[in-house]
Amino acid sequence: MKKLLILLLAFLLCISTSQETMATEGWPANYNGVMLQGFYWDSFSDTSWANLESQADELSQFFELIWVPNSAYANASSNNMGYHPVYWFDHRSAFGTEAQLRSMIKTFKNKGTGIIEDVVINHRASVNSNWLNFPRETYKGITYQLTASDICQDDEAKDNGYKPTGAKDTGESWGGARDLDHTSQNVQDNVKAYEDFLLNDLGYVGFRYDFVKGYAPKYVAMYNQAANVTYSVGECWDGNKTVVTNWLNGTKQDGKIQSAAFDFPMKYYINDAFAEGKWSRLSAGALCDDNSYKRYAVTFVDNHDTGRFSECPLYANVEAANAYILSLPGTPCVWLSHWKTYKTAIKKQILIRRAAGITNQSQILTQQASAQGFTLCVQGTRGKILLLLGGDTENAGNTAQDNYKIALEGTNYRLYVSGNVDLSALDDIKEDTFTAPDCCTVNEGEVCAFFEAPANSTWSTVKCWAWDSKNNYTGGTWPGAVCTKVGTNNGNNVWKWSYSGTLTTVPTYIIFNNNNNGQQTPDLDFHNGGYYTEAGALQGIVTGIKAISADSPSSDNRYYNLNGQQVVPNRPGIYIHNGKRYIKR
Repeated sequence: MKKLLILLLAFLLCISTSQETMATEGWPANYNGVMLQGFYWDSFSDTSWANLESQADELSQFFELIWVPNSAYANASSNNMGYHPVYWFDHRSAFGTEAQLRSMIKTFKNKGTGIIEDVVINHRASVNSNWLNFPRETYKGITYQLTASDICQDDEAKDNGYKPTGAKDTGESWGGARDLDHTSQNVQDNVKAYEDFLLNDLGYVGFRYDFVKGYAPKYVAMYNQAANVTYSVGECWDGNKTVVTNWLNGTKQDGKIQSAAFDFPMKYYINDAFAEGKWSRLSAGALCDDNSYKRYAVTFVDNHDTGRFSECPLYANVEAANAYILSLPGTPCVWLSHWKTYKTAIKKQILIRRAAGITNQSQILTQQASAQGFTLCVQGTRGKILLLLGGDTENAGNTAQDNYKIALEGTNYRLYVSGNVDLSALDDIKEDTFTAPDCCTVNEGEVCAFFEAPANSTWSTVKCWAWDSKNNYTGGTWPGAVCTKVGTNNGNNVWKWSYSGTLTTVPTYIIFNNNNNGQQTPDLDFHNGGYYTEAGALQGIVTGIKAISADSPSSDNRYYNLNGQQVVPNRPGIYIHNGKRYIKR
């Protein structure tokens, strides 16, 4: 009997040890969840903790994880994104109070969605203008404080009258705040206590590590082991796959990788393929199509940083690019701006992924590029996904045989699943409706656009820059034409730009900026009468539509697309007819 009890205890210990090891391997194996990046740059009002919590019923249906901005107290005098935190145990922020943060985390947890914290431990800001003045904070009865000996000796503070005395930086330097010396036992103790507070007091379920190039990857492994965290992903911002895999390998403990990483190589391949037609780049080799690393690949189309830049814009292919990452192995991370703009399509893409049983370790069966597009086939636990991109969608009849059925299609993509996959969940997804504020009007023949910006932000003067390949519609001198404030909507200011020139065409692209004072939207597809948010999300079209007409044309044969261009409605879609929305089925 005694021997039996010993064997039982040993068995239970093995199970416990195994579970702990699995929990600290950086990211779960065969994980089928999807993550949302729940913010964009300067999204203080839109993604306040209270506003995110108000969307919990909807978001929790589609996302198992939501990554939010750093919530630690950074600066009481102005809004900021939290990337130069001053405190680690005080979580007042530009996004809300600590009480609101706790409420938001708890609400999502109760609905089965975990919140990921943006952890900034490469660097830290000081309390005041003294670069090496860090606060004293107490957690679980222990006082924590950094000193000059915890700052890397090669930090730029040394060139500004201060004397940091830590070891040399184990990674790249960061000029905006003091680089922490992670070889210091005091720094390690501070970080471990901070992460314990995040997980076990505030209720976060995981970490997104900011700027991991700033310190050796072995410290991420150390901190994750101490925290026993399930979800960890590092921002190793580099398009070179070898750099990212070297970082992943650098986190190994006992031969096991201890963190996931954002698939930046794939992000840049997506830019090349969808924006420039270089479809072969999609099979150039990224984390998510490498059997050794796909478990640890967090794929994305854009984020709060890349979405602010326009050197390689995706334009009309954003929806197709999201269909691509949601068909791949790895863990897809959808950006909030894309979610807001293409919500209906992305909901369906997530449900299709779920229905086919695609996980972060699913097998890519085929991926083939042509001069016109790309074909991808992935095996899930419940069936296959077949995705046709670009011009290859024209060959759908030849590629998708009787064992596939159409699941979803949009601009430059068609998504199929094998015949055994149950798509009934898609029936519950309804088209989002848009009701323009009463202050928005469009005159007959007018070329215009609307822009909504927070009233309490720096958008006190809004200008517009609109263009196509041949013409500029806003004067040709940056920052463009002045917009008119026409009213408010939900406490935000609504601005209107209206073209007053002689051109008979309409722009292809449009940007809104705050009079060139540091904020602007990304390059956006122009839609006549389009209603855009600060994030660059197209909320809908202001058309003066009176009602919905489905498959009921009248004697007036003029039809218009949502750009205001007259067309022949020979394909399924939404058109404008007699001042009403006409749905061609």
